[in-house]
Amino acid sequence: MRPWNLPLALLAALLSSTVSYTLRGSVSWVVDSSDVVEDSSEEVAPALLVDGGGLWKQAYRSSSSVLRESAESPAERVEEENNDVTQLSSRLFSYRLEKVKSRAGGGDPPPHQELARTARYIAHNSDWGHLSTISTQDTIKGIPFGNIFSVSDGPLDNSTGVLYFYMTPMDNSVADLKSNPHASLTFSEAEGEFCRKKRYDPEDPRCARLTLTGKMVEVPLQELAFAKEAMFSRHPDMVNWPVGHKWFFMKLDLIQVWLQDWTGGTTVVPLEEYFRATPF
Repeated sequence: MRPWNLPLALLAALLSSTVSYTLRGSVSWVVDSSDVVEDSSEEVAPALLVDGGGLWKQAYRSSSSVLRESAESPAERVEEENNDVTQLSSRLFSYRLEKVKSRAGGGDPPPHQELARTARYIAHNSDWGHLSTISTQDTIKGIPFGNIFSVSDGPLDNSTGVLYFYMTPMDNSVADLKSNPHASLTFSEAEGEFCRKKRYDPEDPRCARLTLTGKMVEVPLQELAFAKEAMFSRHPDMVNWPVGHKWFFMKLDLIQVWLQDWTGGTTVVPLEEYFRATPF
C-alpha cells in the first residue's frame, strides 16, 4: 500500500465499523410486521377497532352544526336547526369497505367557476393536509406551528365535507389544541395529478388552494363508527399503529372555507354552499 493511501484506508475501516442510528421524534416508531403479528404484549389495535357493529346507521349532524354556533343569536341558531341544511346529514352514512374500490371523485376537478364544488373536491380527494396551530412549545410559544396530518372526509364513495383526524396526545399539535382548539387546515391541488399534467406551479393560482379554518373537537361517541371507517378505509395502515400512543379521533368544525381557485382573487365559500355541494 502506498503511504499516501494509508489515511484513506484507515478512514474507510472506521466508517465500516460505525453503528448507524435513526433519529426518532416523540411520535415516531419503528414498524416491524413481525412485531405486529407476534407481539402479544399489547393489542394490535384500539378496542374500538374490533367491534362488530357493521354499518353505522344513525343519521347525525356533521360539522354543519357549526352553522348554529356561528349564528348571531340563539333564535337564529334554532331557525337554522330547521332549515334545509339539516338534510346534509344524509351524506354521513357510511358504506361497507367492500364497496369502496376506486376513488369516486377521480379525474379532473370541477370547472373553476363552481367554487363550492371545487372546495369539496379538494377536501375529499386530499389524503393529507397541513394543520396550523398556535404553538405551546417553549421556544415558539404563541407563534403559528405547522404539521402534516392524514385526513379523510369519508370513504371514497361518501364525501361529507367534514375532515376527520386520528391523533395522539404525544403530538405537539395536540398539546397546542388543548390550549387553543382553533386551527387551519390547508390543501393544495398540487397533491394530485391535475397541476402536474397542466405543468402548473403549486403557487400558480390555477392550481387551487383550500384552507379550512375552525375548531378541532374530539369526535363524539355516536360518530366514532363513521370516523373510524372514514379514516381506516383511506389509511389502512393506521389499524396497526401502536395502541400505546393512545390514538383518538378528532374532526374540524368549520368556521370558514377559503379558496384560491384560478386568477382574480380569493373566495370565502359560504358554509351552506360548501356542505350542499358534492365533489362527484
